[in-house]
Amino acid sequence: MNDILLLIIVAAVGIAIGILISTTLMKRTVLKKSRQVLEEAQSKAEVLKKEKILQAKEKFFQLKTEHEKIIAEKNNAIQRAENKIRQREVSLSQKLEEAQRKQRELDLLKTNLSSQLELLDKKQKEVKRMHEDQVKQLETISNLSAEEAKSQLLESLKDEARADAVMLAKEIVEEAKLTADRQAKKIVIETIQRTAAEHAIENTVSVFNIDSDEIKGRIIGREGRNIRALEAMTGIELIIDDSPDAILLSGFDPVRREIARLSLQKLVSDGRIHPARIEEVVTKTKKEIEQEILETGKRTVIDLGIHNMHHELIKLIGRMKYRASYGQNLLAHSIEVANLSATMASELGIDPKKAKRAGLLHDIGKIAENETELPHAILGMKLAEKFKEKPEVCNGIGAHHDEVEMESLIAPIVQVCDAISGARPSARREVVEAYIQRLKKLEDLALTYTGVIKTYAIQAGRELRVIVGADRVSDTEADKISYELSRKIQEEMTYPGQIKITVIRETRAVNYAK
Repeated sequence: MNDILLLIIVAAVGIAIGILISTTLMKRTVLKKSRQVLEEAQSKAEVLKKEKILQAKEKFFQLKTEHEKIIAEKNNAIQRAENKIRQREVSLSQKLEEAQRKQRELDLLKTNLSSQLELLDKKQKEVKRMHEDQVKQLETISNLSAEEAKSQLLESLKDEARADAVMLAKEIVEEAKLTADRQAKKIVIETIQRTAAEHAIENTVSVFNIDSDEIKGRIIGREGRNIRALEAMTGIELIIDDSPDAILLSGFDPVRREIARLSLQKLVSDGRIHPARIEEVVTKTKKEIEQEILETGKRTVIDLGIHNMHHELIKLIGRMKYRASYGQNLLAHSIEVANLSATMASELGIDPKKAKRAGLLHDIGKIAENETELPHAILGMKLAEKFKEKPEVCNGIGAHHDEVEMESLIAPIVQVCDAISGARPSARREVVEAYIQRLKKLEDLALTYTGVIKTYAIQAGRELRVIVGADRVSDTEADKISYELSRKIQEEMTYPGQIKITVIRETRAVNYAK
């Protein structure tokens, strides 16, 4: 019994010791794991801390850079504004100095002018006194008064003028009897040829306007494939530069330029811009333009009352709408020449229908796409002969620039009406240098005459005003200068229309109230 109790006690003690040992071991294990977790947490926290510090530094440097950039832009803007203000101050200072200098020159000029006017007044009084003395001497020598001498001279001049007028009238009548009908028609045509009326030309431009510059990038496409496709399909060069909201279309053929312009308009409106779509739109636009050309030609011949014209000629007439000659629309010019030719032919008793056909077709050679080495008048005549036009019509086309001999009166009528349409003010663009030289030559011709003080070419060179000195040129001499100057201009210069020469002679009495 005691052994059993001892065993139980020993077992209980062993169990207690085992429990104590296991508890101690467990505590050590937990403490070890806790230390490991704590170390790992501390290492992770350190890494996270370093990352956050690095991110904060990067953000700080980024904000600092942006701030410095903004400050630099503001400084640049302030510097530009200061430069503009300095430039304006310099410009205002220069303008002020210029105004002060001009005021001084004006004051000096006023002083000189006053002294010159006083000297001129003295000279006029002296000339008047000398003239009176000479008149008295002449009256003493001739035993005639000034009024009697003037009367005798006028009677002599009247008799001579009457005799010359009678002889001239007799010669004109005799010459008119010989060539009455033909000469009268020639005079009428030449008179109309020298006539010019006001007219405004139709200007055509090859510019495609866009709403914003963003569309330029879409038209160019990736690596330029869209613009290359469009240029290849239309044969027109697209110039896309820094011009705001505009694309330039460059090409020799105006029909191709119109096809390119309309195709661009459709592509931009549709929004789909890629090579396949470009090919489809350009092909469709070409068909529409060809149809429009044919409809324009038909509408033109119907409006003019012209019948039985070959359809190829009608198509060429329609193409005139897209062609310009020296800035003047070729179709409008041809319609105008046709109407003028018909009117003039009716007045002269010639078939107006043939004249109208010749006037409409006179520049048809400018539209032909082959045989460009021939003059357009000859080429137009060959086209008219090919499509069975009347011989008078063909001759009128070929002779309107004197390329062939005129065989009927229709030819000079077409030539004259072509000159009338082209010579109207602003009908055609003239080279600026040639225009300035023509005006200068006009003024220089007038300055060669004695007594001329100033000359002014006005009305775009249609009128020349010549100011002469009243003390150096009489009224009769002024008429003579006007007549001789008109003949000289007609012989030495080439000009469209006619030029009016006005000689101005005036006497001014100027005094000052002080």
